[in-house]
Amino acid sequence: MVEENEEVKQAVRVYKALGEPTRLKIALLLTEEKNLCCSDINSKLASVAGSTLSHHLKQLTDCGLLKLRKDGTYIYYSINREMAQKFAPYLLA
Repeated sequence: MVEENEEVKQAVRVYKALGEPTRLKIALLLTEEKNLCCSDINSKLASVAGSTLSHHLKQLTDCGLLKLRKDGTYIYYSINREMAQKFAPYLLA
C-alpha cells in the first residue's frame, strides 16, 4: 500500500478543487488573465452568485492553485503557475 506523503495530499486537494466545473472555469480564466478581482471574475462567468464565487476562490486558494494579492479592500487572484505545472498541466496547455 502506498503511504500518503505531503505531495500526494496536495495533489488530492488540487484535483478535488478542480473537480467542480465552476472552479475549473475560474482556473482556466486565470491562466489567460492575471490579477483579476472577484468582481472581474464574476463578470466573466455566467450565473455565479458572489458568495458562491468567494467559496470557489477560497477552495482554489487553499489548495495552492491560486495566489492572491491584497490591495486595499480588493483581493486580486492569479494562477500559481508552479503548482499548476506540477499537478494540473492541462490548465497551462
